[in-house]
Amino acid sequence: MTILTIVLQSVLALMFLMASSGKISGAKVQVEGFKRWGLPQWFRVVTGLIELVGAGALIVGYWDASWIALGAVIIGITGIGGIITHIRANDSMKETFMIVLLTIIAIVLYALHASALSDFPGFN
Repeated sequence: MTILTIVLQSVLALMFLMASSGKISGAKVQVEGFKRWGLPQWFRVVTGLIELVGAGALIVGYWDASWIALGAVIIGITGIGGIITHIRANDSMKETFMIVLLTIIAIVLYALHASALSDFPGFN
């Protein structure tokens, strides 16, 4: 595992652990954001759980690289959904930048570890 992978994996896992905890716990900023975007509050919780699973997969990836690819896919798809939501709501680039950056990091992590996904438990 390269230092680049460890850094990107750590940044992504920490950011999505924080984001998911805010969504699941009902942080005011998350509740207001989902209201502003016209999304139901149950979707906020589901999104938070999906983000938590993605971050958890990245953490397991410290021991098994195939989990990095899986976590990156989960977070990348969630990130694309977040980008679409920000665009649909006409949010500024300042509001959209972080999810764009995190999605790019997820795509890079996936590209670095896509071949390891074939070793994922149950895929053999």
